Amino acid sequence: MNKLPAQNTRQKLRAQLLNLIALASSLAALAALLDPDRVAIAMGVFLVGVNGYSQFFAMYVGVRVATAALALLAARQADQPVLGDITALFVLAQPAGRFVAAFAIGLPQGLLLIVCGIELAAGLLLLALRPR
Repeated sequence: MNKLPAQNTRQKLRAQLLNLIALASSLAALAALLDPDRVAIAMGVFLVGVNGYSQFFAMYVGVRVATAALALLAARQADQPVLGDITALFVLAQPAGRFVAAFAIGLPQGLLLIVCGIELAAGLLLLALRPR
């Protein structure tokens, strides 16, 4: 049975968004890998000692690579929309954490506020494009 044209369009848009998330996450991980000090400064993080760098690489390289891999898998396995949902949760976890921090210390500023907006928009759009 053929899918309805609207479903095919949603599926294609969702796959494209997942591929874009994979690309952005990969590039962010690569930037953090190649120049951790510059990325840390841009994000307002101060890297101190082995543990500081280890934690930075875990979050800014490891989690971003995992998000990219999950997004690529979800884009290619359109018949399993839960993979895209999990990707959306990974993407939305970041602005959610920043929202919690906003109560204690305020909203992020500058570049990080823009990144937060993009993450929020991408995650919500991914959920909105979920197959029905």
